[in-house]
Amino acid sequence: MTQQNAHGHDESPRANPVSGQHIVIVRGQLKGHDATWPEDLPGGREAIEGFPPFIKWLTQLEKSLRLQSEQSHQFHDEPYKLFKIDVQSFDQFGSRLGFLKLKAEIKKENPHDPADKNHPLPGIVFLRGPAVAMLIVLTPDDVEKGSKQEEEDRQIILTIQPRIPAGSLEFVELPAGMVDDKEFKGAVAEEIKEELGMTIKASELKELSAPAQESREGSSGEALPVAMYPSAGGCDEYIRFYTAERRLPRNEIEKYNHKLTGLRDHGEKITLKLVKLKDLWKEGARDSKCLAALALWEGLKREGRL
Repeated sequence: MTQQNAHGHDESPRANPVSGQHIVIVRGQLKGHDATWPEDLPGGREAIEGFPPFIKWLTQLEKSLRLQSEQSHQFHDEPYKLFKIDVQSFDQFGSRLGFLKLKAEIKKENPHDPADKNHPLPGIVFLRGPAVAMLIVLTPDDVEKGSKQEEEDRQIILTIQPRIPAGSLEFVELPAGMVDDKEFKGAVAEEIKEELGMTIKASELKELSAPAQESREGSSGEALPVAMYPSAGGCDEYIRFYTAERRLPRNEIEKYNHKLTGLRDHGEKITLKLVKLKDLWKEGARDSKCLAALALWEGLKREGRL
C-alpha cells in the first residue's frame, strides 16, 4: 500500500533483502529525477541532495547523457535516459551521511527494438567519494643521486591494517585516505601525518595522476576526474596519486619499519612496512593502488617528467 507522509511524499514498504523486514520508503524527486529513499534516512531528500559524492556522480552522469546528442556519439541514434534513482541504503559517520548505495534506472527512451526497454544499463552504485594515495619514497642519504645504488636502495612505506571487506586483518597496501571536503594536497599531507607519523608539506608533494593523463584526454567530452577508478563497475570512488621523496640516514629510515600508527582511538590499527621500490610490484600485488602508483611513477620517470 502507498500513502503520503506529512511532507507530501508517497510512502510504501520495501522488504529488506537481508532481514526480510519491511523498510518504509519515500517516493519523491532528487534533483528533478523520480526517486525513492528510506524514510529513516536522517535529513531525507535534503541530506541526499547535499551529499557531495551524490552531487558529483549525478552531475557527471547528466553531462555524459547530454553528450549523446552529438552526431558522433555511439548512442546518438538510440540515446539512454535516466528514469529513476532508488536509494537503497545508507551509512553515517556520526551525525553526517557517509555512504549511499543506490540503483539508477537508465534505459533507451525510444529504442528501435521495443524489447530493449527491458534491458537497462547496469546501474547499482556505491557512493563514497574520492580518495588520495601516497607513494612515499625513502632513499638513504649516503648514496649518490642518479646512481644504480640509489635505484637499489629506494624504499617505499606500505601499511598493514585490517580490511574487513577483503576478509583480512593484515592487508598490505599503499597509504591512502578519503578526501571528504578537504583540498586534495591538504588531504594527502593530513593522511601522511596520521598514517605514517611523518610531516610533509603540501608544497613537497608531486602529483602522479595529472601529468600522466594531461595528453591522453579522450574526445568524448565527458571530462572525468583526472584519477584512477579502482572499481568503476560498482563504485564512484576515484583516487588521485601523489609522491614525495625523502633522503634520510639509514637508521632513520629503518625506524619506520614495523612502526605502529593511525588514529587508534578511531579504529585505525596500522603497522608500517618498508619494501624496496624494485619489489613493490610483488609486495603490493593485491593492492590496486600499489600497482597503479608504481606504473605512474615508472612511466613518468622514463619520460623524464619526475
